[in-house]
Amino acid sequence: MALGSACLASGLMQGLGAWAQVPRYPDRPVKLLHGFGAGGNADAVARIVATELGKALGQPVVVEPKPGAGGTIAAGTTASARPDGYTLLLVTGGHAIAGALYDRLPYDTLKSFQAVSALTTFPFLVVAQAGSKYSGLQDVLKAARARGGELTYGSAGVGTGQHMAGALLAQQAGVNMVHVPYRGESAAMTGLLSGEVDLVLVAPTTAVQHIRSGKLQALATTGPARWPGMPEVRTVAEQGVPQFDVRSWTGLLGPSGLPKPVTERLQLEVRKILADEAVRSRLEEITGGDVRASTPAELQATMQADLKRWTQLVKDAHIQKE
Repeated sequence: MALGSACLASGLMQGLGAWAQVPRYPDRPVKLLHGFGAGGNADAVARIVATELGKALGQPVVVEPKPGAGGTIAAGTTASARPDGYTLLLVTGGHAIAGALYDRLPYDTLKSFQAVSALTTFPFLVVAQAGSKYSGLQDVLKAARARGGELTYGSAGVGTGQHMAGALLAQQAGVNMVHVPYRGESAAMTGLLSGEVDLVLVAPTTAVQHIRSGKLQALATTGPARWPGMPEVRTVAEQGVPQFDVRSWTGLLGPSGLPKPVTERLQLEVRKILADEAVRSRLEEITGGDVRASTPAELQATMQADLKRWTQLVKDAHIQKE
């Protein structure tokens, strides 16, 4: 018993020692960076998470958008920041894509960051004009084969999740489609509505209003299961491209070297925040996807798998690197 008590006391002292090595956290405002424009999807998620995280931590969490270069400016700023928990980064699935697409980044996509938690996961919709000759994805694939590489699809830009989802779809279906990049999802939607492109791949919440108004139609969803917001829309996998699964996500990172107690505190608070029904409902409405926290190891594994997948696609599909 005496030995057991001594071991327990030793363990407690080691735990307290770990906390003692980190000053009271946080004792000043925390910055939450992201690499996208103010008012967009990532910005909306960041502001909801920042508000709730600030309440939990007892210090303001200030959102700082640093748009440009596919999110790599914000990522670079975070990677070079002191790993003290006062500079955090909200990333999307584009973080791994940038690692595959950009030849010279000032950071390592995986090693320069400490994963904290996943936040949201969502599919894309393949969308066409209402009344077009496409009633489903199989019609699109037939047209792509018949037109010999003239069928066009729009996305929110080069290197976005939508771009890569379209490229992977073309590769796995064995067809050629011409990618038309726009400056953001809104511009891509305008291009589709005006007839500039045959299709677009977009986040569900971007397209749902136009679909329900009768201007556009959803042909497929890119996730492994039908999107709950439109359960009548079949998946890509259900329409002739087996095992197709492309979803984007948002997650929380810090710089590499973030102290373990700080990482654990942040992950714990994020888990509590995302378990709150009101917060979860708001995030589900914004993203059209699942809201779920993860462990740091789970988020790290997601980034690693995505980086491998997109690096292979860039090579196989001969996508020009930036």
